[in-house]
Amino acid sequence: MTNGINETMNNSQEMVLGNARLVLADRVIEHGWVAIADGVIAEVGEGDAPNGAKDMHDDLVMPGLVELHTDHLEAHYTPRPKVQWNPVAAVVSYDGQLATCGITTVLDSLRVWREEGAEEVDGQAIVLAGAISTARDAQLLRADHFLHLRCEIPMPNVVAEAKELIDRPDIRLMSLMDHTPGQRQFRDEEKLRDYYRGKGAGMTDAELDVMFARRVYCKETYADANMRAIVELAHRYEIPLASHDDTTPENVADAIRDRVAVAEFPTTLEAARELHQAGIDILMGAPNVVRGGSHSGNIAAIDLAHEGLLDILSSDYIPSSLLIAALQLPMRAPGIDLAAAIRTVTKAPAEAVGLNDRGEISKGKRADLIRVHVAHDVPAVRSVWREGQRVA
Repeated sequence: MTNGINETMNNSQEMVLGNARLVLADRVIEHGWVAIADGVIAEVGEGDAPNGAKDMHDDLVMPGLVELHTDHLEAHYTPRPKVQWNPVAAVVSYDGQLATCGITTVLDSLRVWREEGAEEVDGQAIVLAGAISTARDAQLLRADHFLHLRCEIPMPNVVAEAKELIDRPDIRLMSLMDHTPGQRQFRDEEKLRDYYRGKGAGMTDAELDVMFARRVYCKETYADANMRAIVELAHRYEIPLASHDDTTPENVADAIRDRVAVAEFPTTLEAARELHQAGIDILMGAPNVVRGGSHSGNIAAIDLAHEGLLDILSSDYIPSSLLIAALQLPMRAPGIDLAAAIRTVTKAPAEAVGLNDRGEISKGKRADLIRVHVAHDVPAVRSVWREGQRVA
């Protein structure tokens, strides 16, 4: 076996990573090696590696992380209130941060809505999608980038804006969002007020009164028709759908009716149970795991993990949280071992959006790999390979 691998690797001028703790989809090999050829996994072995292997010094070697929902690009594009950075430069900066956090595949979450009176990056999805394409075409990116269209259903122009983007081949997910005050994530309206008071320069209560009244009006006027149109659009283009902040039995029934694949951030245990029973993957925020609870006062991700209701983790607004949370899961939810925890950030999210060529260390899969050193319970990503090429 070893002689055959050595001959293969010499012929293809590729590599072997040895003396590693390999995290496979179903178990951990405490002392093993992985061979890479032509951008894919060629072989996985236990024990000492073939001659010439790169020594991983007992560090963890695992699949590159797969991120389905991060809106962190916005922080690079609008780093200060009323300041917008060069969009391509913002994408490159953001991409570099993702890669050094171990993320090799990312669905960039872009807001598909414009809201009167809201600043930030609302309505910039087309600009940012174009910047991602420009950076990709110029080979400026380390991670593999796809798009996740976050469709705010009550907004008047959401359907028209989604149609402007829908022909792009890199769209892998569309989410059905509704941030109307008094329901879903923000059943407690005061939590939403606190959120906006703290963002950027903040908003006054009078300004928030106007915004909230406008959102309620938009929901009552546009949401039903927009929901039907966005769902039809996603199904027509065979793009997986995600629900968002499901709370009530009615929310769950809507998700089942609309044939969603992923339920992002359900807010209650009851909703999560019903969604899971319907075969819908449950996605929760990695920051929720790291912090020990939701910043909005909703169900804790660890509580869902204890119930066997956690399928996928997302870094949401902190890229480094994805790896930290996955490594913390076995300690905080004893029923989850390391292999299962890593599946929540690799294999499970990849399969949820049809990326079945990656997300696990298995022969024939893409050689998207990361080397992770852990000290004082803090992980550091030492090396990143995408399709066998070192990118970080």
